[in-house]
Amino acid sequence: MTTASAAASFHHPSLNRAQSISILAGAAVMLSLAMGMRQSLGLFMQPITHDIGISAADFALALAVQNIVWGMTQPFAGALVDRFGTRLIAVFGGALYAAALLVTAYASAAWMVTLGAGVMIGVALSCTTSGIAAKIAAKVVRPERRSLAFGLVSAAGSIGTFVAAPLAQGVIQASGWQMAMFAFVALAAVMLPAALFGGRADDVPVDAKAGGSGESMRATLADAGRHGGYIVMASAFFVCGLQLVFLTTHLPTFLADCGANPMLSAQALAVIGAFNVFGSWLFGWLGDRYHKHWLLGLIYLLRSVAIALYFSMPVSNASTLIFAAIMGTLWLGVIPLVNGLVAHIFGIRYLATLTGIAFFSHQVGSFLGAWGGGVIYDALGSYTLAWQLAAGIGAAAGIMQLFMNTRPTERVLNQQAALTAAAE
Repeated sequence: MTTASAAASFHHPSLNRAQSISILAGAAVMLSLAMGMRQSLGLFMQPITHDIGISAADFALALAVQNIVWGMTQPFAGALVDRFGTRLIAVFGGALYAAALLVTAYASAAWMVTLGAGVMIGVALSCTTSGIAAKIAAKVVRPERRSLAFGLVSAAGSIGTFVAAPLAQGVIQASGWQMAMFAFVALAAVMLPAALFGGRADDVPVDAKAGGSGESMRATLADAGRHGGYIVMASAFFVCGLQLVFLTTHLPTFLADCGANPMLSAQALAVIGAFNVFGSWLFGWLGDRYHKHWLLGLIYLLRSVAIALYFSMPVSNASTLIFAAIMGTLWLGVIPLVNGLVAHIFGIRYLATLTGIAFFSHQVGSFLGAWGGGVIYDALGSYTLAWQLAAGIGAAAGIMQLFMNTRPTERVLNQQAALTAAAE
């Protein structure tokens, strides 16, 4: 295949290359800013807790609430997107994100931090991040290039951390944490036009090859509840959330306890974001060529090894940045693989709903990673037990993931057979 034909085969037949790129870019910018700010909130823990007189556990609880609210609302946001399209839901999410940051900026008590950084950002994330972006990408590209498209959008989501973390730390050091929150409000405002661009995917007709276009949501949910592979994948997704949110929430405090320069935390988060660009693209590309469940299992296992090695060794600038690079490569690479598996098994008609349900499991893990890490730290004065649990559970999840069932549902198989017969 020539370069020109390969490029042409990437996008939906009703779109030209420029239209496809602009829609995907809108989804990517929206996802990038939403995730970048969310993953940088751990930098605010020490200044906020010191300034308004709350404990580390109080702040960790707010982020834990954010994650559980995100997980609880993601299936409903996904169902609304599957029924009504992405545009209005994404614009609402961007506006709510900006409002949440304002509430947090003016917080004077723990409950206000929980409301703004917790509940409101949690709902906003369900309307602006991977589930919505995946639905946009699935409609814009051809089925055979879908995992790569998911990977490219997820990769763009990492650039937000690369920008947001140094911006937040720099403004915190120069002008205080409230000014850093206001800077984040400005970034949230950029999400609104990005959501409108990405929302043009609503006007793209569903490709018949995408699968799953004829069944009802109730029938699809019943299929998902009976599919052992989907249940295993959703269960393993719990560990993904636990590991990642534990790191984004507690790595800055861990490094401060080790006597590291405060900027090292921001640099580590930025390195995670930079390497995640490569990792998301890499696993999206690999997902179009190799078994997605094997790649998922490998990610979980490698993360666990990296966590165990880093936290059991003396901490230095070099070890921290190397660890960040490894974790960044393995960070959001799960997203194109999970989205690709759901699309492969069930089709894309209810992609946002089904990935949203699996994501709830992810966010239960995120809740425990954020809040549980804070509880362990307050009780024991160190993160040793927390990282040991994160590594051990991750290894178990990786082994489970390697053996999941990836057979498509009978409805999808019958639809594919009918399309093949019609083509002949």
